[in-house]
Amino acid sequence: MKNKIIYIDSNSLDPYFNFGLEYYLTGEKTFDEATVLLFWRTYPTLMVGKYQNTLEEINQEYAAKKNIALVRRMSGGGTIYTDLGGWQYGFITKNEGQEIEFQEYTDPIISALKELGLEAEFNGRNDLLIAGRKFSGTAQYMHNGFTVHHGSLLYSTDFGEMERSTKVSGYKIASKGIKSVRDRVTNIADHLKQPVSSQAFKACMVRHIMGHHGETYQLSQKDIGAIRKIAEEKFQDRENLYGKNPKCNLTRTGHFQGGTMKVCLNIEKGKITEAGIYGDFFGTLDKTLLEERLVGCDYQREEIRTVLANLQVNEKLHGIHMEEIVQMLV
Repeated sequence: MKNKIIYIDSNSLDPYFNFGLEYYLTGEKTFDEATVLLFWRTYPTLMVGKYQNTLEEINQEYAAKKNIALVRRMSGGGTIYTDLGGWQYGFITKNEGQEIEFQEYTDPIISALKELGLEAEFNGRNDLLIAGRKFSGTAQYMHNGFTVHHGSLLYSTDFGEMERSTKVSGYKIASKGIKSVRDRVTNIADHLKQPVSSQAFKACMVRHIMGHHGETYQLSQKDIGAIRKIAEEKFQDRENLYGKNPKCNLTRTGHFQGGTMKVCLNIEKGKITEAGIYGDFFGTLDKTLLEERLVGCDYQREEIRTVLANLQVNEKLHGIHMEEIVQMLV
């Protein structure tokens, strides 16, 4: 990390509060000359990616029965399950760019794990692996001139609950050459030579990442009140959690280097009248704006290509080219 690290411990197990804290630190209270580190965990929660169709990703009946919380991240990527056996980390830093870049932020995590005797690696897209199995997924978004990079760390997570509360596409399982999600993931605790408590693991990670020049910041009551308001208005909002499902008579799905994209269109007399875009891809693209711009277009490659070009899709999507989307759609 190039900047000084400022660590903020939210002392909260509430996912809405902690995502509200991220948002607060990119708007109402900022640290322009430092990188903020967050490290927290939550009661059982499903975290849905920015572009995903919630009902296609979760087992809603099971989640409701088990009181598993549901929250939508502001970043792309896929749905994750986390509980008190997992940790979430986040880096928030001033950055005017629009490019998604993971490795700058995953390197400190890999380095900290080495202190515990673990050899981890970044897989080139957005996962961290131990012995070829995933223990961390990462994602990013930009807001108000800040990059927010956050990720999950499976420490002693209940994989049974993970499988029962989520839906994983057959394509994703087949593309990984595995039989089930459980075959692909692993808990960090299972690879340690000596048992380490969850809290001791957190302390080690935070200490290593902060280094000798890090500082801490204690949230004030004013901070907490503002964060709770953001949590309620933005992250607990039902429309944000589930989104709107347009009428659809044509569905196209593409599997790209940057992730899966599913586009639902309603076409009447050769024109697009409704559009919905979903997936586990990454980017800074405003999905709602793209959906709105597609409405009214003729269902033809040239018109769709023009819409995508005007919205600078190539610059705003990670690992997906505009022409790939055009070829998928028409």
